[in-house]
Amino acid sequence: MESFIRLKDVRKVYRMGKEKIVALNDVNLDIYKGESICLIGPSGSGKSTLLNMMAGLEKPTKGEITIGKVHLEKLSEAQKTKFRQLNVGFVFQSYNLIPTLSALENVGLGLIFKGVSKKKRQAMSREILEQVGLGDRLHHKPTEMSGGQQQRVSIARAFVDRPKIVFADEPTGNLDSVTSMEVMQLMHRLVRDENQTLIIVTHDIETSIYSDRIVHFRDGIVEKIEKQTPEPIPDMVSTTEESKHH
Repeated sequence: MESFIRLKDVRKVYRMGKEKIVALNDVNLDIYKGESICLIGPSGSGKSTLLNMMAGLEKPTKGEITIGKVHLEKLSEAQKTKFRQLNVGFVFQSYNLIPTLSALENVGLGLIFKGVSKKKRQAMSREILEQVGLGDRLHHKPTEMSGGQQQRVSIARAFVDRPKIVFADEPTGNLDSVTSMEVMQLMHRLVRDENQTLIIVTHDIETSIYSDRIVHFRDGIVEKIEKQTPEPIPDMVSTTEESKHH
């Protein structure tokens, strides 16, 4: 099977005055189309740095990062921004929602920059919000929703235009254990429906049960890679049921 994302001898060194900090030390990794990968390790192990490299948010000190046939490390900042717009969705730990906008408006915001008409934006945003169980929260603002509901809006925003890759950086970091599992189930259900590639950074091994492989990081190196048979994903939890947890 041909790899979709390939990292070859990727190294990242930060300079702090005269001191050099090696965040990634010659990492090699192949990720396949439609695969769900969990990057796991203690704080400072290099997993978030690696995610930023694959997303083109940081440049490697050395090494190659290819997605499809595109060499990310050779693109200009403008080219990388365009590449992300066309191919990538993000889910963050802190939701990153705009407090003055409704769920519908938050989800559709990125589509404005892609030139999608208002009517189509609203239709696409409504459809994905209904998919994530928030059909009755379309006009609620972030402050009117629970943490789990806000993260569902964040997920809807990442998936609204069906990107080829979704990067999720500690997506359950601010959630309780029950909601964390619901969020993981939701993301994996969405990527499997569309054969998208999902890369999750987490420190919580319990939330990795739906991933195809777990990549363990320590001190900037890949310590081991576990292939697993993902747990079956339960049926969708309704918004009403979810609200009982908050």
